[in-house]
Amino acid sequence: MRHRKRTINKLGRNTAQREALMASLVCNLIIAGRIKTTLPKAKAARRMAEKMVTLGKKNTLAARRLAISRLRRKEVVKDLFDQVAPAFADRQGGYTRILKLGQRMSDSSEMALLEWVNHQPKVATEQPTKVAGKSDKKETDAGE
Repeated sequence: MRHRKRTINKLGRNTAQREALMASLVCNLIIAGRIKTTLPKAKAARRMAEKMVTLGKKNTLAARRLAISRLRRKEVVKDLFDQVAPAFADRQGGYTRILKLGQRMSDSSEMALLEWVNHQPKVATEQPTKVAGKSDKKETDAGE
């Protein structure tokens, strides 16, 4: 019987491909803090990401093994349990946000940015511009 089992969006893939795609998206979200993808993929990945943070907050051996079986990468699960989940210790849910970016130029797919709610984007530090004709390297004399 199918009671209370649901797959919201199959994303045009079979089960194994869909699970691998979700594992990859969530692993990249854990590593980078934010990912750019299509809106349906972001909505599906958000569901799995929030469940993984909830597992990480439990911090038990069984939860760790379940996370490894779903995400398929031990080093990412270690980051999830050591860095991501403790950051959300006082939060009861809603760990991610989806920002809509508009349509992609090539095929007009709706694009979105999936990120953690406490993610601080790295601000690019402005480097001084180089003057044409001058180099930063010091010239050495061959005779000395």
